[in-house]
Amino acid sequence: MSNHQKRLSVPKSWPVERKTETFTVKADAGPHGEDGVPLVVVLRDVLGYVDSRKEARYALSAGSVRVNGDRISDESRPIGMFDILAFIEREEFYRVFPDEGGRLALSEIDEDAAGSKLGKVVGKRDVAGGDVQLTLHDGETLVVEAGEPYAPKDSLVVDNEDGEIVAHFPYEEGELVTAVRGQHAGQIGELETIDVAAGSSPNRVVVEGLDGETFETVEEYVVVIDENFVDDEPASNEADEEDEVTSDSDADEAESEDADADDESAEDGGDDE
Repeated sequence: MSNHQKRLSVPKSWPVERKTETFTVKADAGPHGEDGVPLVVVLRDVLGYVDSRKEARYALSAGSVRVNGDRISDESRPIGMFDILAFIEREEFYRVFPDEGGRLALSEIDEDAAGSKLGKVVGKRDVAGGDVQLTLHDGETLVVEAGEPYAPKDSLVVDNEDGEIVAHFPYEEGELVTAVRGQHAGQIGELETIDVAAGSSPNRVVVEGLDGETFETVEEYVVVIDENFVDDEPASNEADEEDEVTSDSDADEAESEDADADDESAEDGGDDE
């Protein structure tokens, strides 16, 4: 596997300028799969707190940067949807949230909200001992007792300190949802209808947006959220917005999600040191 990442081939969700330099940092293995954005990209390109990878390492060595409650020392640690970033000394707290166009952005939150994070259930299976294992969208797993009313596509709020489930939002009509991918990424509204498609076609949903306008998207692209998300304040993003590409429809977006990564040199690309 290559240790290098060209800017032009990063996932569309990455908040980076694609035409200023050839290379950028490649995320380490970890949460969120290939969609995970290296922490240094958030610190440098989104928040502007550092100018280089070297500065990011120095800042992290102070121990005041937390992701989902954990102290982070690796500047390449993947950051993704719904992660909570806390800057203890600055008393600043952010939730990673997709903005319009699908790019990951930061929404400012208060300290109380930073104590837990939301996760979408993407898998459920029985494990030894009669319990049930739930897999969340970022790869985190939770073991719960059999009979708990948790199902795939539901959303859970998990306490960052002890890993306990503190809230449950079922995936059903009438719930508040946000689109996280596709043409309507970043839009929030009430889930009106779930249209189950025959055969292998993806199910589709109709959502009434907060502005009263309805939109339709692929079921996989929506996540149930709580009302606290509506009040989030977006943080500034230094990435070049001219690189955003919006497909004609969410169905087209679903067929072209996987981007090919080119194997070139990143560490010596003149971009991060």
